[in-house]
Amino acid sequence: MSTGSVQNITILGTGLIGASLGLALRARGFSGTLTGWDKNAGEAATALRLGAIHCTTNDPIAAAKSSEIIVLATPVLAILDWMEKLAPRLHPGQLLTDVGSTKQRICERAEPLFSYGSHAEFLAGHPMAGKEVYGAANADAELFQGAVWLFTPLPNAPAAPTPLQQAWRTWVQALGCRIVDVDPTRHDELCAWASHLPQMVGTALAALLEDSFGATPEQRAGLRDVGGRAMREMTRLGASPYSMWRDIAQTNADALGATLLALEQRLAHIRENLKQPELRAEFDRANQFRKNF
Repeated sequence: MSTGSVQNITILGTGLIGASLGLALRARGFSGTLTGWDKNAGEAATALRLGAIHCTTNDPIAAAKSSEIIVLATPVLAILDWMEKLAPRLHPGQLLTDVGSTKQRICERAEPLFSYGSHAEFLAGHPMAGKEVYGAANADAELFQGAVWLFTPLPNAPAAPTPLQQAWRTWVQALGCRIVDVDPTRHDELCAWASHLPQMVGTALAALLEDSFGATPEQRAGLRDVGGRAMREMTRLGASPYSMWRDIAQTNADALGATLLALEQRLAHIRENLKQPELRAEFDRANQFRKNF
């Protein structure tokens, strides 16, 4: 199956990632029909106005049933719900995929729902791309350019991608992504360190600054006057929506909790050694990481 044989793609969830995906597919030459749905009709309308999709639908299940590829671009808990709804309604010759930020829960749920040969195919995916803002209004056709798109194939998947899965992988590469296949448990461990922990640090710092300096306009102005690039970069993630990160925290609590505990211990070590030579060792280790990264 070539990428040209995919004529209908349905995107369930037309926020930042879903609408950006639609824009990126059209910019890279997808000539089929892109149908979009969002529980917030305003988001779907914005995606339609921006040209991220060709049409909206009030019947997402019917749209999914008539598409070769269905992309779940909602928060993780909604992805799990949609998997349950769609599994008995889809059929062989269709591919259900997702862009969820955690993968272990999704893959565990998918394995009994999607068996090869008698059901639609399922391929769990996660583009390592995004912004601290959300919504279709912030969609960007270049959002995925240069990003890694992670796939976590199910244990019961064939050794080689099926033609339909290969067609989707080819489109992902056309978006400018580098594909990496990874075990779902390992995915969640790596993302806890690389993505989820930085988000919680940025959120905690921004919330702490709001508590410390947000009481009056004068306090905010005083901090703003001295807050330079470091503060802006460290608190940028504080603008991220709770609606997405709630699901990530709930579905990756063990791995994320372990990274937070490790960071707490490291910060305590720094606090205890502010006047000691051990502080230099921490800077040396940090410099070495940046050099090697």
